[in-house]
Amino acid sequence: MAMHGPGFMMARGFRMDPNVTKQKIKPGTIRRIARYARPYRLQLGIFLFATSLDACITVVNPLLLRQLIDNGIIAKNEAVVVAVGVTVMAVVLFDAFLGVVNRWFSSRLGESLIYDLRTQVFDHVQRQPIAFFTRAQTGSLVSRLDGDVVGAQQAIVGTLSNVLSNVLSLTVILVALFYLSWQVSLIALVLIPLFIFPVRRLGRRLQRLSREAMQLNAEMGSMMTERFNVAGAMLAKLFGRPREESRIFAANALKVREIGVSRDMYGSVFMIAVTLLTGLLTAVVYGVGGTLVIRGALQFGTLVALAQLLTRVYGPIGSLSNVQVQVMTSLVSFDRVFEVLDLEPLIKEKPDAITLPRMLPGTDEAPDIRFDDVSFRYPTADEVSLASLESIALKAPERMDAAQGVLHNVSFTAPAGQLTALVGPSGAGKTTITQLVSRMYDPNDGAVLIGGHDLRDVTLDSLHDVVGVVTQDAHLYHDTIRANLLYARPSATEAELIEACQSAQIWDLISVLPDGLDTIVGDRGYRLSGGEKQRVALARLLLKAPSIVVLDEATAHLDSESEAAVQQALTLALRGRTSLVIAHRLSTVLNADQILVIEAGQVVERGTHEDLLAVDGLYAELYYTQFKGQEIYSERTRPAL
Repeated sequence: MAMHGPGFMMARGFRMDPNVTKQKIKPGTIRRIARYARPYRLQLGIFLFATSLDACITVVNPLLLRQLIDNGIIAKNEAVVVAVGVTVMAVVLFDAFLGVVNRWFSSRLGESLIYDLRTQVFDHVQRQPIAFFTRAQTGSLVSRLDGDVVGAQQAIVGTLSNVLSNVLSLTVILVALFYLSWQVSLIALVLIPLFIFPVRRLGRRLQRLSREAMQLNAEMGSMMTERFNVAGAMLAKLFGRPREESRIFAANALKVREIGVSRDMYGSVFMIAVTLLTGLLTAVVYGVGGTLVIRGALQFGTLVALAQLLTRVYGPIGSLSNVQVQVMTSLVSFDRVFEVLDLEPLIKEKPDAITLPRMLPGTDEAPDIRFDDVSFRYPTADEVSLASLESIALKAPERMDAAQGVLHNVSFTAPAGQLTALVGPSGAGKTTITQLVSRMYDPNDGAVLIGGHDLRDVTLDSLHDVVGVVTQDAHLYHDTIRANLLYARPSATEAELIEACQSAQIWDLISVLPDGLDTIVGDRGYRLSGGEKQRVALARLLLKAPSIVVLDEATAHLDSESEAAVQQALTLALRGRTSLVIAHRLSTVLNADQILVIEAGQVVERGTHEDLLAVDGLYAELYYTQFKGQEIYSERTRPAL
């Protein structure tokens, strides 16, 4: 039946990722899976042993039924009838006990494997460079930690136990069948291979559909993650895009629906095959076996037992005919998890890394920052990410600077305990310089040194203890003010939290809130104004008390009142510390001990405010066109006291 309509056309036109539909399971995947099961080999052994016993019990009841009919009821032997009844009761109780054992061990193994995989993937993702997070879709990452991890554990707990149970059940049943009547069994089972050969082709198709469904669900998750936060929802509403967003989401959901229908239809083929097999085998048993009973070559109880056993052979055959699909689906999940784990972090800590000394601000031991002939380009997608974590259709476009570089032979020293300001046009490389100081990236050439130590030679923990950063858009977690502050120093006392807030000029606001420090700031801190968020971020910085402070336009986009409060907080935050500040406001530049003018990835001018004005170069041009204009505007708009 043909399908028409815009919805169907939209779904057919939805992009398909060749990386998803054509990817094959990588060699060595089975060995890697086995390593995850090794710590639980004792529990796994008990679980599989219990599964094996449960599979063997499959033939007990039909054989007992044969005994009951032939040697009990027909022979009118009450002792046999009672013995069979007691035995059946014991078998039922033992089978129930095995079921509980199986359930406990399968649950224990499954949850342990999920825990191991989730924690390992989460830890590994946390160690990825910032470039990875600028490319990867959040929903795709969450999908790897959620759906794929759960699917991966099924490879060991579900698929392995099912295969073993079905193989043993089928083996024991076949032995019992041939023991009871090899003639009937041989005639009945000769039909089975006719239903097994098509499975391989169907299995490959189902593998493709499973992988594609996983990827599409991850993309939908990413879309929901981006649209369901405050910033995404506000953007959609301000630009009048909710209907368009719903249309795009519906197209994706429609594609997932079609894949689900296809998977169900392929699955129904297996069920139809099993149903046909059931009908044909039943006809064979009743036809051939009934004839043998009439001729006296077969007992009636044996015929009933044969019929019972053949009905029990359908389940294992159906499951084993689908085993390739089960195995490949589980391996696909494992493979997607391994894709993330195989991403090598660009920022690595050397095995013999040293601890960067935590130097006290305002002392002779305060560290300086030195750039020694540094050149840098941003990494490409192939170096930091996966196409399946970015977009289902197209690879993320490369930045122009990924090839030509951002910084070129940059050399300067930010003296210990002094304030060095970075100014220059947008895109000149100022933020990149600050990111190299906190080792968000490593330079391609040259070295960045703190206190004479190359950052590639020190431990990451000690570096982050020494360097504190406040960005232009300070991020706050959807938690309390207290929790956001304690993120810098979990051991801080109540008095220390209040002192940091007072120093950051934010305590007056917090103290009058009904919940005080326990006030929820909302998603990304949206319940606070821009200036309030910046002051909370500065309080967090002061609580950390780093030796080096890096500010990436921390006072940008603030109103005059907020700027005044933040500037007052900055005065304390920078006192006695080595500071590297991307200057946006005039007051920061005027007070700097050194100003570096960055243009096209190079330091083109350096000196104090007065020195650079005297040179009458790029800084003077920026000052008179931007900073001086801001000063005049500030004087005109400042409210009267």
